[in-house]
Amino acid sequence: MNKLSPSAAEALKGVVQDGQLLAVGGFGLCGIPEALIDALRDSGAKNLTVISNNAGVDGFGLGKLLETRQIKKMISSYVGENKEFERQYLAGELELEFTPQGTLAEKLRAGGAGIPAFFTKTGVGTQVAEGKELRDFDGETYVMERSLVPDVALVKAAVADTSGNLRFNLTARNFNPAVAMAGKVCVVEVEKIVEVGELAPDDIHLPGIYVHRLVLNATPEKRIEKRTITEKQGA
Repeated sequence: MNKLSPSAAEALKGVVQDGQLLAVGGFGLCGIPEALIDALRDSGAKNLTVISNNAGVDGFGLGKLLETRQIKKMISSYVGENKEFERQYLAGELELEFTPQGTLAEKLRAGGAGIPAFFTKTGVGTQVAEGKELRDFDGETYVMERSLVPDVALVKAAVADTSGNLRFNLTARNFNPAVAMAGKVCVVEVEKIVEVGELAPDDIHLPGIYVHRLVLNATPEKRIEKRTITEKQGA
């Protein structure tokens, strides 16, 4: 089965549509599928609910989809770097489901494993638990969280082979594997594609069974979220 698409636009063709639930990998601006986000913007799909650890920054990453008003709701754990996000939310133009970061990761992991719900102590006694089932285990109270199974997962990996076996780079491994596993359809943007057998078995972080389409983006921008300079001692 040939999983390689000639462009990001082709990789999303027939996959994305209005009103979908999407999950997008990345941690801050690290490991985000830049080309696929641009292609999603250009597709014109609207009224999207997007699951992502964060919402990008103004003018980059998911920030581009906020500017075009294609996102109606975000399911996120951190949104503090995007002024347009703040403006839309405070104006009542954007829905937000705040989720603790570990809970968000587990919602995706559990969804990919076929587990519809789980119990966690995180959020008990706070607004996070309002309206949700509570249950005691061994004298401790837990809140039930529903798993997430997005219609489409957009993922970034460092290397893939032609069967879709993936290797992630450092922090990009935080959310991308869980996003890939959870999606009903998984589209992956990679910086390098090799033949089957070139990746050592121990170097494969996610098996290709989860991957439906691949697109090569050998020169991503990889923008730095907050550029800082270390000052010399005594300066």
